[in-house]
Amino acid sequence: MTARLDHRGCAISGATPAALQAYERALAASQSWHAGAEEHLAEAMTEAPDFVMAHVLAAYLRLCSRDPGSVRSARPIAQRLRALRSNARERLHLAAIEATLDDDYERAKTRLAELLRLEPRDAVALQVAHAFDYATGDAAGLGERVARVLPAWTPDLPGYHAVLAMQAFGLEECGEYEAAEDSARAALALHPRDARAHHVMAHVFEMTGRAPEGERWLATHAPDWSDGTIVATHGWWHLALFQLAQGRLGSAIATYDARVRDPRSAAVADLIDASALLWRVRLAGGTTEARWTELARAWAPHIEDRFCSFNDLHAMLAFVGAGDVENVRRLEQVLATARMQRTRHGHTTREIGLPACRGIAAFGRGDDACAIKLLGRLPERVHRFGGSHAQRDVLHLTLMAAVERFRRPARRPRGEALVAAVRRAAQRWQRATTPRRSAAAVTP
Repeated sequence: MTARLDHRGCAISGATPAALQAYERALAASQSWHAGAEEHLAEAMTEAPDFVMAHVLAAYLRLCSRDPGSVRSARPIAQRLRALRSNARERLHLAAIEATLDDDYERAKTRLAELLRLEPRDAVALQVAHAFDYATGDAAGLGERVARVLPAWTPDLPGYHAVLAMQAFGLEECGEYEAAEDSARAALALHPRDARAHHVMAHVFEMTGRAPEGERWLATHAPDWSDGTIVATHGWWHLALFQLAQGRLGSAIATYDARVRDPRSAAVADLIDASALLWRVRLAGGTTEARWTELARAWAPHIEDRFCSFNDLHAMLAFVGAGDVENVRRLEQVLATARMQRTRHGHTTREIGLPACRGIAAFGRGDDACAIKLLGRLPERVHRFGGSHAQRDVLHLTLMAAVERFRRPARRPRGEALVAAVRRAAQRWQRATTPRRSAAAVTP
């Protein structure tokens, strides 16, 4: 086969014209967070079994997950890639894939950064690096990575809307809310059904305290971000947060029942959203007992995952919410062992995972002094959980609820030292979780 270029001018190996068209459809779907990318890739690889970038994108679709089973399923694809003839750019992709399979996300991000220096229009490298910045809590990467390559992109290039949407999310996470909204709206002007850009709008409304406007936006544009997309459950989670912010507990619970846990998905991302929403409902005084039991059962198979501290935290929320003392104990024991391992998960477990989970467990059993002590020490490191500011807020909300219970005279322990510790904890959280404005902010 002769050498070919993709639709952004990057050299590709092993493609036919028909396979390239199927690959571009897969890439377009993944960039907009729409379903169907896997089917398009299967078509591309059937047409051209040695099409390197089709295999690369198939691997990344599995690797950009918080589910260790999905990540492991990329190994056979990596083995296949090693046997294919590839160019220098494609070999760097293979190196990034292998680093991720080795659980070394920092090395993977380094390889992806090399790729983007070599070819700033490599849409796959940019999308995956952005996903890994999010997963590792790298706010600087989110804020700066897209800004570095944006001058190489023009509005006529396929996927430019996705670049703007990624830029918008990085700006939002760095506290540049007005610029983030401008960039998201620019992306939507190019592609009104870009679910990623609608997701950024939800974050902007959340972080700027515009709950009624956020709810209206998501309701009005629901077909664009929920029909045939991979982010529908998370979008409904955002909508429920806006309902909670307006004091409508019943509406938030109804959204949980109808959208977040119907159907009873076993996907880790959906379980995370369910735990995060149900815990907020609990903190707001809602009745959630029966729902917790179902959710705790869904989380139980993941106790031994030893893969992601963000997952561990949300599993602990479910076990504590359900009053499942046995699984609270089991998860804590697993994490106490995992923190000794010299792995990415071992490091994050030592730094934040185990203290956070123990803090949640202490809150659940009413030991507010212990919860305040454990959760109050987290802010300087909490970004290492990954996720967004909106998602990590669950820890801040729990700490504030523990502080509020502690302040009630009937439950206030004696000792001025603890009173002072409570105040310091609240102040640390406020300082450390306020997004810092990025010097790399660029508007489209």
